[in-house]
Amino acid sequence: MKFYLIIALLAVQLVPAAAQTKNTPSKSLTINQVKTANGVLEGTTAASGIREFKGVPFAAPPVGDLRWREPQPVKSWTNVRPAKQFGPRAMQLPLFGDMNFRSNGVSEDCLYLNVWTPAKTAQEKLPVLVYFYGGGFVAGDGSEPRYDGESMARRGIVAVTVNYRLGVFGFMAHPELSKESPHHASGNYGFLDQSAALRWVQQNIAAFGGDPKKVTIAGESAGSMSVSAQMASPLSKSLFARAIGESGSMLNTGFGPLPLAEVEKSGVAFATSLGANSLAALRALPAQQLLEATGKPGTQRFAPTLDGYFFTEKPTATFEAGRQARVPLLVGWNSQEMSFQALLGPDQPTPENFAKAVQKLYGERAAEVLKLYPSTTAQEAEQAATDLAGDRFIAYSTWKWADMQAQTGGQPVYRYLYARPRPAMTPEMGNATAGLAGGVVKQPESAPKAPPARGAVHSAEIEYALGNLSTNKVYAWTPEDQKVSEAMQSYFANFIKSGNPNGAGLPNWPATKAGTDAQVMRLDMTPRAEQEPNRARYLFLDQLVTK
Repeated sequence: MKFYLIIALLAVQLVPAAAQTKNTPSKSLTINQVKTANGVLEGTTAASGIREFKGVPFAAPPVGDLRWREPQPVKSWTNVRPAKQFGPRAMQLPLFGDMNFRSNGVSEDCLYLNVWTPAKTAQEKLPVLVYFYGGGFVAGDGSEPRYDGESMARRGIVAVTVNYRLGVFGFMAHPELSKESPHHASGNYGFLDQSAALRWVQQNIAAFGGDPKKVTIAGESAGSMSVSAQMASPLSKSLFARAIGESGSMLNTGFGPLPLAEVEKSGVAFATSLGANSLAALRALPAQQLLEATGKPGTQRFAPTLDGYFFTEKPTATFEAGRQARVPLLVGWNSQEMSFQALLGPDQPTPENFAKAVQKLYGERAAEVLKLYPSTTAQEAEQAATDLAGDRFIAYSTWKWADMQAQTGGQPVYRYLYARPRPAMTPEMGNATAGLAGGVVKQPESAPKAPPARGAVHSAEIEYALGNLSTNKVYAWTPEDQKVSEAMQSYFANFIKSGNPNGAGLPNWPATKAGTDAQVMRLDMTPRAEQEPNRARYLFLDQLVTK
C-alpha cells in the first residue's frame, strides 16, 4: 500500500496543474477539440475565430531522473485534456526588463507548446510557423505577448510557440552525463527540446489544419541562433521547409558551440561549488537551488556544446560544406544592435576614445578597423562605436549565416536590415526602461540612463514582424509604426506561405546573391532594396575570426 501511495504522489507532482483538473471522456469532437497522437485536447476560440491550444505537452516533464536527459516521449492520456492556459515557463532568473509572461509560473516541468490556428478542420493543410523565443539561452517563454500567434493565424498560418530548457538545465555538460548517454553526449538539451517539438509538429500539426510539409522555423536573438542550430543539426534539418532568423546565428560566434570536454569541465566546477560530487547528488538538488547558484557573481554561463550528437561539427563547417538544411532563408538584423557604451564603457564617444578602444581590442590591426569604422567628430565616433559594438555582438555572425547559405544552400536567401526606431514611450511609462531580448541584463534603477536610440535596437522588430504592436503597452505606436508592421508582417507571412516574401502591393525584395552584388532589403517607413552597404566590414571581421 505504501508503495502505491508513493507512486500516486509522484504522479501528482509530475502532472501540471492544467492537467489535474477533472477530465471528461472523449466522444465526438467539438470545434475546440483536436485529437493528437497522445490524446484529445480541448482549447478555446478567440473573438477573432482563431482557435487556441495552450500548454500542450510535447515531451515528458524533464524532472527527477529525466533532468539533463534528452526529451522523452509524452505519456498518452485517455480523457479530454484541457489546453486553455500556458504551461509553466522554463527555470530562469528575472534578467530582462522587456519580458512579460502569461505562463503558469516557473518550473522544471516546462516542455509545452502553444498553437493558434484559423483552420476549422484537419483537411486545410495551412502553412505553419514554429517560433523560438530569445533571451540569451537563460530566459524567455512561449507565452510572451510579443510572440502571440493570433495575428499570424489571422493571415492563414498555423502559429506555434515552443518552450525549451534554459541555462544550467538546458546546456550543462558533465562527464557522468556523457557517460550515461547512449550517444556519449551531454549539454544542448534546449536544442534537443526544440528538435523534439519539431518532431511533434510533424506528427500532429495536421490535426490543427497545418501542413507538416510547409513548416517554417523562426526566432529572434537566441531564437535565431536556435534556427541556425537546427539547420546545422542532422537531427532536425529535415523537419522544416523554410527558416527565418532575426539577429543571431551559431556561425563564428563567441557563444559556441564549445568543445565537449571544455563544457564538461565547467559542469564539474559548477557541481563542486555546490558540494555535489556525483550526478545523483546533482539531480537530488532542488531546481531553485541550482537556478540561484547560476546567478552568483563569477558563475560561468553554460554554452552550447560540440557534443558529436546534436552538433557533429562546428556549424560554420556544416554550412561551408553545404551539409545544412537546404531551405529558403529570410534573415537579417537591426541597425542598432548594441550601444556604443558596450565598446567604450563610461568614456565619452570621441574620436580619441574610440581609437583608444579599437587599439586595445585589435592591436596592430587597429588602423584597418578605424578605416572601416571612420570617425572624425564626436557624432561619427558614437556611430562608429555603435556599429562596431553591434557587429561584434551579433550582426557579423548573422551576416556569416546569410552569406554561407547564399553560397552553399542551393535555395534563395532574403536578407534585411531593420532600421525603424521605436517611437516615444507612453506617458504613463515615464522614465521606465526596457531591456533587450538577447544580450543586455536589466539595469538597476540607479544605473545611468542610456541615450535615446537613433536606430532599431536589438529585439525592436519582433512586434512589427509578428503583428503584435498592440501587445506592447510601453511605446506610443503611431500610424507610421502600424504601416511598417503591416509591410514587415506581410513579407514574413508571404515567406512562410511560399518561401518568397514578395507579394502584391509590396516593394520588390530581391534574393541575395553570393558575392559583391549581394542585395539587402532595408525595412523602414518605405522598404527598399539596396546593395549590401557594409560588406567590407564583415569580410574583415571574418578574416580575423578565420585566422
